[in-house]
Amino acid sequence: MPAKKLVRFDWAMKYILRNKANFDVLEAFLSNLLKEEIKVLDILESESNQEAENRKFNRVDLKCKDSQGRQIIIEIQNQREADYLQRLLWGTSKAVVEGLQLGSRYSEVVKVISISILYHTIRVDEKENTDFIYYGTAELVGLHTKKPLVLHDAVSKNEKVAIVTSKDVFPEYYMIYVEKFQDMIDEAIDEWVYFFKHGEIREDFKSPGILLAAKKLDYLMMSEEERRAYDGYIAYLGQELGILDSAKEEGKIEVAKEMLKEGDSVEKISRVTKLTLDTIRKLAKDLDL
Repeated sequence: MPAKKLVRFDWAMKYILRNKANFDVLEAFLSNLLKEEIKVLDILESESNQEAENRKFNRVDLKCKDSQGRQIIIEIQNQREADYLQRLLWGTSKAVVEGLQLGSRYSEVVKVISISILYHTIRVDEKENTDFIYYGTAELVGLHTKKPLVLHDAVSKNEKVAIVTSKDVFPEYYMIYVEKFQDMIDEAIDEWVYFFKHGEIREDFKSPGILLAAKKLDYLMMSEEERRAYDGYIAYLGQELGILDSAKEEGKIEVAKEMLKEGDSVEKISRVTKLTLDTIRKLAKDLDL
């Protein structure tokens, strides 16, 4: 039986998952990733959260609020971006500031969780990073004891429920490297990453969340108008990414030409630009070098 065609998750975030009736798909994904039950209360508006005709092929994001009052930013990034981590920090910092009403106490600062689904690596020549999910937060620990700094005990209904540390206050970051996923299914979140990578859900997948996604993100269940809009988006995405790739290739060629003029070796130019030796030799011939 052929795999069911599903819509891309970035399209779903922009046009399907914003509907309250489909919050359960978001909740399932977040619960599998964060390993706790998540209840989405609302979608929070932001400049990049609008349903404008500007399709923003390179990045699509969605900001929501859960039942604990936390803000969760989910972002899909299709192309490598300079200063990517700095922009992530800016985005979470902006969410913290926007979540605090003027005149409110700092104790009311919102907790922010940033989740990035990346269809690229951070660096062009990346080799060391072999995992497909990275997680981090700011946790203050003793320089000698290595134990976390305890802020206070959290109390709910007059019962002590937890020790609060800086990890409970500072933003958390999850980065999912889609292309590094090796298609090994060991837990529920792996089924989601498989879906992100291949755009399909296998018949042997079992987690309730991914089966729910298979039902609600089914391409064939969309109206004819929705399918035309989605097909147009996919065509637009491919065209724009192709333009970016062409621009990058042209940039490499210009760098190679300058290096040839400076007398650098073909081998060195190939290492720097990632162009083939034959391509560089042809450029040298065209330049009469």
